Amino acid sequence: MQKLRMLTCEHPVPPDRYNDRVEEQLRLTGFYHASQIGVVQCQKALVNALIERWHPDTHTFHLPIGECAVTLEDVALILGLPTDGLPVTGMTLSSFEALEAECLHQFGVAPRKSECRGSCIKLSWLRDLKENLPLTDEVGIQRYVKCHIMLLIGTILFGDKSGAAGVHWKFLPLLREFGSIIQYSWGSACLAHLYRALCRASRVDCKGIDGPLTLLLGWAWMRLPYLSPVPREPRSFPLANRWRNWERGDRRYRYMKLADFRKAFDELQEGEFVWVAYAVDRVDPNIIPAEIYMHSVVWSATVPLVSFECIEWHATDRYRRQFRLVQGVPEEVRNLDKAHGEVLTGPKNFNWATAPTHYMWVMHWTNRYHHVLSELPIPSQPQLKTYMHWYRGEYGNRLCLSNLVGEEDDEGNQDLDGGNHDMDEGSQDMDDDNDEQEPHSPEVPPTNPLPQEQPQFSGQYVPQSHFNPSFTHHQQHWGMSQFNIIHINYLPNYYKLKIVTNLT
Repeated sequence: MQKLRMLTCEHPVPPDRYNDRVEEQLRLTGFYHASQIGVVQCQKALVNALIERWHPDTHTFHLPIGECAVTLEDVALILGLPTDGLPVTGMTLSSFEALEAECLHQFGVAPRKSECRGSCIKLSWLRDLKENLPLTDEVGIQRYVKCHIMLLIGTILFGDKSGAAGVHWKFLPLLREFGSIIQYSWGSACLAHLYRALCRASRVDCKGIDGPLTLLLGWAWMRLPYLSPVPREPRSFPLANRWRNWERGDRRYRYMKLADFRKAFDELQEGEFVWVAYAVDRVDPNIIPAEIYMHSVVWSATVPLVSFECIEWHATDRYRRQFRLVQGVPEEVRNLDKAHGEVLTGPKNFNWATAPTHYMWVMHWTNRYHHVLSELPIPSQPQLKTYMHWYRGEYGNRLCLSNLVGEEDDEGNQDLDGGNHDMDEGSQDMDDDNDEQEPHSPEVPPTNPLPQEQPQFSGQYVPQSHFNPSFTHHQQHWGMSQFNIIHINYLPNYYKLKIVTNLT
């Protein structure tokens, strides 16, 4: 059988530590919760399997039970970022003089050209500046917090290959007014970067994936608990910390192969995918800070995700069941035209908020409240059957991948330790339980447990904050026997992938 080319996986270091004296000011920015995320090791085989299922036109994963995706709700609960607010956009200037002037204005000091890489400020310069800032007055504390935010943006939240070991300075002007930092939708911008990373990884000429992989892994482990490592801190927030240092207690999971996840996805049945992942019987609402749910009104909005040149589509109408709503046949795929795939290469000196290719999408986000999902006026069961019939006919020949042989490292995450040695010393000891060891590694769950049917919900999406007793009803299950095995000649480019963990 023909072998498939595979991708390199860029999984950045965990958040930098911060001085406890700045905690009050850090909370005012909306980045406090993300600063609590510890070391969440990558499972590269799982990431690879998810990339194979990503469709860059629909901005969804294609699984046998239907379409699904990482949403604004997932960003809020897994990373703890604010999801409502102003779009993260504005001017980008490519001159070093503009970068220098902005740093002088906000930090009182500017990096040399050798401490930058194009329009990116090296993370090492920001770390040195942060460690040497005096915390004796409000100005010093705010400068310290701004450095910390830029480091977060450049690593687990927005980090990409274009910045390598740096962070683009385009974000810095949004931090000028300290009290206004929290007014931006940092969560939607982070999600845009994850979508962009998945869309890029789906191209045949792409050699690696970057972006907020902690978010991607957390989403998969919440939605597919039988394919997740054993949670080490189930009552921790943000929810990404459920799997902080998971490798210490579940080393066998580290060595699961791409073929294992691919087969599990091929055989996935209704009931194995958790559509309502944050119900009170799965996540204790008492651990979720009240301010997180203040943004929930936009979680189901079908809107563009905006981050300067990056525009991606939050296609919630294609996975309404994630919001406890009835799923029907969605509208046509939204064409983002020239805004999709835009990159910051070469001089790009203009305002992305008013750029001809982006203005319409920025305004669409501004009107996000008008695009929140609501109930469909059709009984749930016939509507779902209609959707599944359409879905099988439209995408059925892309859902069985187990017959494909990839040039993968069949050792799963065998190179993980080597990458972890490259982490900053401060990052490695940020968890209080680093010396804690689990008594033994639990057995890997069976690939295909008996499914439990889940009910269909209707009405406008409201995050669940009280317990609804589960109930069962008849729902048609469908397996891979109903799909034609996809022939290698018809395999889309976005299935030709490889992932090799490379922690930076």
